[in-house]
Amino acid sequence: MTEANLVGIVLVSHSAAVAASVAELARGLTGGGTAVRVASAGGAEDGGLGTSAELIAGAATSVDAGAGVAVLTDLGSAVLTVKALLAEGDELPPGTRLVDAPFVEGAVAAVVTASTGADLAAVEAAAAEAYTYRKV
Repeated sequence: MTEANLVGIVLVSHSAAVAASVAELARGLTGGGTAVRVASAGGAEDGGLGTSAELIAGAATSVDAGAGVAVLTDLGSAVLTVKALLAEGDELPPGTRLVDAPFVEGAVAAVVTASTGADLAAVEAAAAEAYTYRKV
């Protein structure tokens, strides 16, 4: 399995540091499996807190290998920004999907599942299933 056959993952947070850290964690938990293209799109373009349509679109393009792109977000306006980009229709690569999942657990599940060569629907399902993970 090569990167060219894998679903790409974009992690959108209001904080560049949070997005980058979650991406690092998710990559690290793949157990040394096939490298998945994971990009973080955190913060505003000026480096402050916020979301940036341009950073999100750039991240999605950078991970697109033709198998689809799963986008996970942290908070409300990140969701709205991704929805707006999807509605425009030409800002994100074809096969880009906003995934309804918890940010950290969903990112880990998405990256681990994508590393197995699973398709976009399976990656989305694994990430969404993270809502059911119990801690106690």
